[in-house]
Amino acid sequence: MEKPLDGIRVISMEHAIAAPFCSRQLADLGARVIKIERPVTGDFARNYDQRVDGMSSHFVWTNRSKESLTLDIKQASAFHVLTELLKTADVFIQNLAPGATARLGLSYDDLQKINPRLIVCDISGYGNDGPYRDKKAYDLLIQSEAGFLSITGTPEEPSKAGCSIADIAAGMYAYTNIMSAILLRQKTGIGSHIDISMLEALGEWMGYPLYYAYQNAPPPPRTGASHATIYPYGRFSVGGNAMVMLGLQNEREWQLFCEKVLLQPELVHDARFANNALRNTNRIILKEMIEQCFLHLSITVVQERLDSAQIANARMNDMAQVWDHPQLQARNRWQEISTPIGKVPALLPPGKNNQFTYRMDPVPEIGEHTNAILKELGLEEAQINSMKNTEAI
Repeated sequence: MEKPLDGIRVISMEHAIAAPFCSRQLADLGARVIKIERPVTGDFARNYDQRVDGMSSHFVWTNRSKESLTLDIKQASAFHVLTELLKTADVFIQNLAPGATARLGLSYDDLQKINPRLIVCDISGYGNDGPYRDKKAYDLLIQSEAGFLSITGTPEEPSKAGCSIADIAAGMYAYTNIMSAILLRQKTGIGSHIDISMLEALGEWMGYPLYYAYQNAPPPPRTGASHATIYPYGRFSVGGNAMVMLGLQNEREWQLFCEKVLLQPELVHDARFANNALRNTNRIILKEMIEQCFLHLSITVVQERLDSAQIANARMNDMAQVWDHPQLQARNRWQEISTPIGKVPALLPPGKNNQFTYRMDPVPEIGEHTNAILKELGLEEAQINSMKNTEAI
């Protein structure tokens, strides 16, 4: 089946997470993604850990369906290869240090001269200008700068997200901006320059707490797995050392919760819990009452009662339980992909489209496609060997 980005060529000078996650989304939709890596060492994310049969968990996640080309672009022969590729590319993605590509002669203005249709996407911590432009930016630092840590965790201890949400946010906004630039190019025939900031990407996700604290109003407090303003909402202990997550949204659900889950209909008329604001104010005593009821019930019984009352609920799954999640299995969301050390499972990208299937091709070895790409550009075996001898590739 034809894929949406069949025929689109992406050149990506990428490392870590944000840019590789972006380019993988494009590869999923059929784009040809050529990943430029340093000779020998490659993308440093290859060595973050060895949890996937000796490979890095981060790298396996963000690099399937790509071709790996090793280039030391400080050498003239390698730089020439890169510019030859960019002359016919559709998209160029890079997340080097701010200003690095401009110093190399690979700015948007430079590249427009050799390929006016090229879409150039720069991904950085703080953007291509402004007083923070040159600050180093890791995921934790952006979570802190964007205010995420100030509202996440417990009253005593702020907590970062357990996954790289600033990188993921930046990668997804880069992906959607590139897709919109491809659509725009169909109308104008001209490429675009996209400047993606991790701070701005995560800042967009902070919209609710920002507006909640509008004009110096008190910000949402850190409430762990609970909701800052809605109650009951969050984690509750259940018999057998289990935990259930549940959330009530309105007075109708509160009544059903009292009658069908707690089996205490009299609480509907308890003045302490007459509306959400009062339940939130009296959350400590209400939590004790709910957990006292759940103490002698199994997680299965509690969830059956919640489902019967049509109260939103979930189990707090660990990673092993997500691997085996019955819903993911029922919808056939796991597929196998090839890697340099054999096959591993991989989740299909979110979203089903009845007109095409996602590309789920191998994770590349460092420089696996170097020879083939250089020959495609017309280089002779002697030229390739010479580049190897000088460690340009």
